[in-house]
Amino acid sequence: MSAFPVSSPEQGGAPLLSVRALRKTYSLPRGQTLKAVDGISLDVLPGEVLGLVGESGCGKSTLGRCLLRLTDVSSGQITFEGQDITHLGERALRPLRQRMQMVFQDSYASLNPRRRIGDLLAEPLRVHPSPDGRKRPAAAITARLHELMDLVSLPATALDRYPHEFSGGQRQRINIARALALSPRLVVADEPVSALDVSVQAQIVNLFADLQAQLGLTYVFVAHDLAVVRQISTRVAVMYLGAVVELGETDDVLHHPAHPYTAALTQAVPRPVVGAPRHPPLRGDIPSPVARPSGCRFHTRCPMVQDRCRVEDPALHTVRPGHEVACHFPLAAD
Repeated sequence: MSAFPVSSPEQGGAPLLSVRALRKTYSLPRGQTLKAVDGISLDVLPGEVLGLVGESGCGKSTLGRCLLRLTDVSSGQITFEGQDITHLGERALRPLRQRMQMVFQDSYASLNPRRRIGDLLAEPLRVHPSPDGRKRPAAAITARLHELMDLVSLPATALDRYPHEFSGGQRQRINIARALALSPRLVVADEPVSALDVSVQAQIVNLFADLQAQLGLTYVFVAHDLAVVRQISTRVAVMYLGAVVELGETDDVLHHPAHPYTAALTQAVPRPVVGAPRHPPLRGDIPSPVARPSGCRFHTRCPMVQDRCRVEDPALHTVRPGHEVACHFPLAAD
């Protein structure tokens, strides 16, 4: 892949999005509780691309939905643009929807197959007023639709067609256009390329990067493919069993992982340099979030496990400037 350069986050400014001790639990039969998001705290800076990575079932998508309040949270706090949105009702959230949008994984299921693309893209422009509080005139909506088609490199004739007439990559471009219709500041992309062919993945990742640099967007980019995350993200948060176990600048985390789980994940990324450091492979399956192991949540699969790991849950702590890890015995930088 060859991506456009992504913009650097604004230095020294307040976070665009902050979460503190965020939890999302689900009640199950027989009194069981599923901890999908288990006490996550992190900041997203204006203009950055924060990658969320981890195995399937680790809570990445649930966290992404919680950030935009598409899913109610069980406890904790979410702050967007300095405003606490944790418990806002739908009516109070509605004006904020213009500034925070989502691109979903399934490009076909997220589009109404009975409506033309132009109608789908025009809907948010009709529902939400213009910045001056007035209803948008039809001519302004039409002009914006043509702008959106240009942004995602689709012809204007696409507006008169239906979702089934497009390829998966084209439908994802349409979903991106819909997310950008109201000029948001924050976009959460929930595994937007996982269902696409590799060559198409590269095109969509390049499109995301180009739009981010062109429009100054802030992304939370959810993925399980470290190669994709490495391509677009400025920082990366590695999730395991509902929690962030490593957080830092992308190159530092992926080239010098401090957590054994991150180190194992990096083995799946093709290494162009012969003799690059290797780490013990990841064995076993991720435990059920219904029955999380005591102590460190990773100790049942960790090749470096010690007695302390089985009884004491490690908190995120700084191992290098800008690099945090939740591990009692972090790996030394190579």
